[in-house]
Amino acid sequence: MWWCGGGAAAGEAVLRWWLWRWRRWEAEMAWEVVWTTSSSASTCFFRDRVRVRVSPDFVGGVRMGSTPSEATAPVPAEDVLVQYVVLRRDLIDAWPLGSVVTQGCHASVAAVWSHKDDPHTVDYCSPTNIDSMHKVTLEVKGETQLLNLSEKLRAGGIAHKLWIEQPENIPTCLATKPYPKSMVSSFFKKLKLCK
Repeated sequence: MWWCGGGAAAGEAVLRWWLWRWRRWEAEMAWEVVWTTSSSASTCFFRDRVRVRVSPDFVGGVRMGSTPSEATAPVPAEDVLVQYVVLRRDLIDAWPLGSVVTQGCHASVAAVWSHKDDPHTVDYCSPTNIDSMHKVTLEVKGETQLLNLSEKLRAGGIAHKLWIEQPENIPTCLATKPYPKSMVSSFFKKLKLCK
């Protein structure tokens, strides 16, 4: 059983984090959630093994851990939240630089906005992280490689936005929603940094 005081928003954010964490650990769990809103700070229990303090103003900026000391610990540097942006090299060579940069911006904003309620996106855009966002900009040779990458990401369950410039209907780039680097870096390891 899961119990969390401090309001529905705090409890829902905590639950989303635990669900994400358990999926990473490849465990299958049954969840029972009870919301309470009576205290100014609350204690959350997870199967009677974990006890952490959560304030009612929790909005995803604090990462929960398996012990109270981990509850407010920052994300380890090796597992930083990152957004990947992939541009087409053939367009970089043929179009004005500003036009290609604009395409990447469109894809990045669309990916973030489309997943604005996702816990990783909320954390990525939180006031404490807004000035230290991490993006990796990569390149593929052309349209075929971009479409193949998009399909590979889709098959792997990686949320992303394939930007198709209109009215020309040209796939120009793609961007992932923010993810912990360890969850998505393997999909991009063969690509070159965009230079």
